[in-house]
Amino acid sequence: MDVEAPDQRMSSGSVARPALLNQFVRTVRQQGLFVHGQHLLVAVSGGPDSIALLSLLHRLAKPWRLTLTVVHCNYALRGAESDGDESFVASFCRERHLPFVVHRPKLVKRRQYSSLQALARDARYDFMKQLAHEVGADRIAVGHTADDQAETVLMWLLRGAGTTGLAGMPYVREDGIIRPLLASTRKEVLAYLDHQGLTYRRDSSNDQMLYYRNRIRKQLLPAITQLTPAAVSVLQRQADLLREDEQYLEATTGKLMCELVSHSAGAMQRLNRQALIELPVALQRRLVRAVLRTYDEEGRASSMGVVESVCRVLLRGRSGTQLLLKQAMVSLDQETVRFSPVRENRKDVVDSGSRKIECLISSVPATISWAGTKQQIHVEHMDRCETVQRGLVPSAQRALFDADRYSGPLFVRSWRAGDRFVPQGMKGRSKKLQDFFIDRKIPRYQREIVPLLVAPEGILWVVGMRQDERFVVSRGTANCLVVSVSDRVSEEE
Repeated sequence: MDVEAPDQRMSSGSVARPALLNQFVRTVRQQGLFVHGQHLLVAVSGGPDSIALLSLLHRLAKPWRLTLTVVHCNYALRGAESDGDESFVASFCRERHLPFVVHRPKLVKRRQYSSLQALARDARYDFMKQLAHEVGADRIAVGHTADDQAETVLMWLLRGAGTTGLAGMPYVREDGIIRPLLASTRKEVLAYLDHQGLTYRRDSSNDQMLYYRNRIRKQLLPAITQLTPAAVSVLQRQADLLREDEQYLEATTGKLMCELVSHSAGAMQRLNRQALIELPVALQRRLVRAVLRTYDEEGRASSMGVVESVCRVLLRGRSGTQLLLKQAMVSLDQETVRFSPVRENRKDVVDSGSRKIECLISSVPATISWAGTKQQIHVEHMDRCETVQRGLVPSAQRALFDADRYSGPLFVRSWRAGDRFVPQGMKGRSKKLQDFFIDRKIPRYQREIVPLLVAPEGILWVVGMRQDERFVVSRGTANCLVVSVSDRVSEEE
């Protein structure tokens, strides 16, 4: 029987090939995931999806002349359960005479990661790409299914993502990672495992409602499925459609990069401001994001919030305005927008001289060094209970805000003519910031260097002086933004 021909009818008396195998081969061919004679590195956790993936690839290995190497990552986050997963996958591979590599990374939580799970994911992909290079693997196969795709689409939808996020996970990434099960539902995977008599491991952390994706999987997706039984397949197909649109728009953006962006010495890039204004809004955003991406060490795209903030400054800002991002400085004059890399070793330092500089806080937690006052401003999210337990109260060096009373993104900047806020203690009356400075007897030359923490809704804090009444914490506050300021010079000593 020819495994390569999934649609060929079975001869009389032969055993019908599993439907999942037919669908698997069809996806591989349609998406061009791999071809005969290639070497595949297969990521196997021991869960149902990865066991089904390995089983299917093992069935194709001989007729397709595939070389398979299995990799398993044991983070030891679940103690004996993690070790049990490793033993199970090792035994599964041993029975099938498959090469098995185990990786036991030590995870150290770093500030730029929102969760330990995100850190583990990046560590896993980094190791697999390194291993694939070492063993000469052509592709890295992972076991994401249509259910994972549906969860991803919903997650990005709730975060307000554009088509890039709503297009979900691609079948094949530029770095050679492939997802052969992406068109198959978890129900189909489980039916295949049951039919083949294959066992698998269950990850207890998948049942914990602590994680955002788990809540989508356990609460939101089942509710949607009650309204639309085929919701998983619908969301998966929707992602496929949006991905095709996304590919076209990305190609168009690439052409605009060549036509409108010029390069200068020192990695500076220039963009004609009028040409940008004349573009449709969708292409404005994409062009700005494409330029910013060239300044990220890992080639990651900026968030929609960052891109929107840059576009706002470029389209409405005054000549001379500068926007300091984590990866680049954006400067504006009458005709040109200049993008330049942030100087090494001074990525978080804001020069608050006579120029109008805005520092975008693109992610939280974050620390900004404000050169004018030689201070560090640290921003982090915390739930209200934790602030109480830690005894955190407002002071000249610390401010607490109700994180549900303002939107993002946040900026640190110097004052501008016409700035107003509602000083705490003034019973809701607003006041010009200039008058506030006069009342505090702040000399004119010092007003330029006072940092302001600003949200789209207004000034949150005249740092070290006064909070805005509208954003302070109250009895009903659940989520807090904690902002502390310290003397950078004394800390460095």
